[in-house]
Amino acid sequence: MLTFINWISVWAIPVIIAFVPLYAFTKKVPVYESFVDGAKDGFSTAISIIPHLVGMMVAISVFRASGALDYVISLIAPLVSWMGIPGEVLPLGILRPLTGTGSLAFTTDLIKTYGPDSMIGRMASTIQGSTDTTLYVLTVYFGAVGIRNGRYALKVGLFSDVVGFIAALVICLIVFG
Repeated sequence: MLTFINWISVWAIPVIIAFVPLYAFTKKVPVYESFVDGAKDGFSTAISIIPHLVGMMVAISVFRASGALDYVISLIAPLVSWMGIPGEVLPLGILRPLTGTGSLAFTTDLIKTYGPDSMIGRMASTIQGSTDTTLYVLTVYFGAVGIRNGRYALKVGLFSDVVGFIAALVICLIVFG
């Protein structure tokens, strides 16, 4: 099974990178011109999201510095330890929907401490790839385009993060455990 997963990981991105422009070309889409137009639009979007980004970064910093993250983790850790899930990876389940940079820094610390081939390192890496920065996406991108009522986006995004977090843990336990 590990060989199959390695094979997929080696070929997935090159196949996608080759497929998208070829498909666009067959549909008579001007690939390069579309790319350049998208890059131009990206600059104006980057400028418009800066205030939202600053607000989100301040909120995350307050959450971590206040000790609220540590308190929440201390409540959850005993509940999952009996399933073989190390408490060290639990902060990723909370940090990842909030901040990509903060969760990446946390993952980096776990890998430095426990090693990339440890169960904790593998779980942290898999969680990092299986979840998204939901609150960041909603705050920054919805704010940039003026969406004030995300309606179900928050619920669906956080539910997807929970499913991705649990799936990452289960898959790591099955494949590497």
